[in-house]
Amino acid sequence: MSFPLQDVRILELGQIIAGTYGCQILSDLGAEVIKIESPGGDLGRIPSVAPVNGLSGLFLTYNRNKKSMVIDLKSQDGRELFYSLVKKADIVIDNFRPGVLKRLEVDYETLKAVNPRIIQCSVTGFGSSGEYSNLPALDIIIQSISGHMSITGEEGQPPVRTGIPLADLSGGIFSCKGLLAALYEREKTGTGRRLEISMFDGMLNLLSYIATVRLSGGDLPVRQGSAHEFTVPWEAFPTSDGFLVIACRQDNFWQQLCEALERPDLAADKRFTTNGLRVENRAILVPILREILKEKSTADWLQLMRAHDVPAAPVNDIDGAFAEPPVAERHMIVSYDHPEAGPIRLPGNPIKFDGTSETISEPAPLLGEHTDLLLQEILELKTDEIADLKARGIVA
Repeated sequence: MSFPLQDVRILELGQIIAGTYGCQILSDLGAEVIKIESPGGDLGRIPSVAPVNGLSGLFLTYNRNKKSMVIDLKSQDGRELFYSLVKKADIVIDNFRPGVLKRLEVDYETLKAVNPRIIQCSVTGFGSSGEYSNLPALDIIIQSISGHMSITGEEGQPPVRTGIPLADLSGGIFSCKGLLAALYEREKTGTGRRLEISMFDGMLNLLSYIATVRLSGGDLPVRQGSAHEFTVPWEAFPTSDGFLVIACRQDNFWQQLCEALERPDLAADKRFTTNGLRVENRAILVPILREILKEKSTADWLQLMRAHDVPAAPVNDIDGAFAEPPVAERHMIVSYDHPEAGPIRLPGNPIKFDGTSETISEPAPLLGEHTDLLLQEILELKTDEIADLKARGIVA
C-alpha cells in the first residue's frame, strides 16, 4: 500500500529517544529517515541500555525503518556534504544542546540559505534560550521538575517516575505533530520554518486538567496511586490472585457494579448513590469493595464485570498486555530480522489507514550501513569519490 509521507525525506541528527522517537513515527507513515551519525554513533547504541541479543533494545526500537550514514560534521568537507543532502531533504531534526547547531554551522539560518524549503526542528530540554537552557535534561529530570512525579505513586510514599520515559517520548510526540503541521503549511507557502520543542513544555502540557484545576485556584494535587481524586471507585483492587481495575465514572456504572457484586444494599446506601457522595465517603466505601473483591479471582470478576457492562480490566504485565485479542486483531506486534541481533519483535504502528494494519518494519541500521548507498543514490557520487571521502575520514 502507499503511505502518506512516502515522498518526504528527513535528516535525523537525533540521539537516544527524544530526537529519534518522532522520526520513528514519521517513518511508519512512509517518510525516508536518514540518521546522520557521528563516527561514534548514536548514544542510544550503547548495548547495556535495555540489552537485546547483545545490542541496545532502545536503539532497535526507535530506529526501525531508518538508514544510517556516518558524516563528520566537525569537518568543513563533512558539512559541505551535509549541505548537499539538505538541498534534497524536507526536514532536519536534532536534540543537541543549545549552541551546538550554530557551532557546527548547521543552524536554521545556514540551512535555509541552502534550501529555503527546509524545515528544521530542535527537541530541547528547556528551550534554546533562557535560564535553564543549558541544564541537563534527562527523562527523570524533566519528569521531576515538571511536577509529574509529585502526582505519581502511592499517597505518603516516595514519588516515582512513570514506567516509560514519558518526558523523552513527549519530545517525539510533539515534534512529530509540529513537523506534520509545518509540512502542511509549506505546501501552501513554499517555504520552510524552524520548530522548537521543549520537553519541559511538553510535560507541562500533559499535566492537562490536573494543572488547570490548580492554576485556577483549586487544591494542590497529591499522589493517588491507582485511585482517582475525583471519581470513586476508580482504582486497582486486589483479587484472590492479582488485581482488577474498576472505573465507575458515571452513576449508572456504579449501579451495574453493585449488581455484579450482588450487593443491592450498596446501591441503595444513601452515602454512595452519587459520585460526589462516593468521593466524600471514599474512606468507608473503598475498604468494603476491597474485602468483597478478594473473594474471587481476577478472571472470574472480569467475566462478571463484562457481563454487567462495568468498566474493568486486569492489571496485565507485559506478557498479558500483548496476549490481549486486539494485539493480533490490529497487528500491534511487528518484527524484523536484524543482521546482528537476529529476530526482533516490537510494538507496531497504532495509526491505521484505510482499514488496514500494514506496518513498515525494516531493521534498525548498523552504524554507517547506508553511507555508500545514499552517497550514490542521492548525491550521485562515484566509487572513487566515496573512497576519497572515506580515506579522509569525512564519511564512514
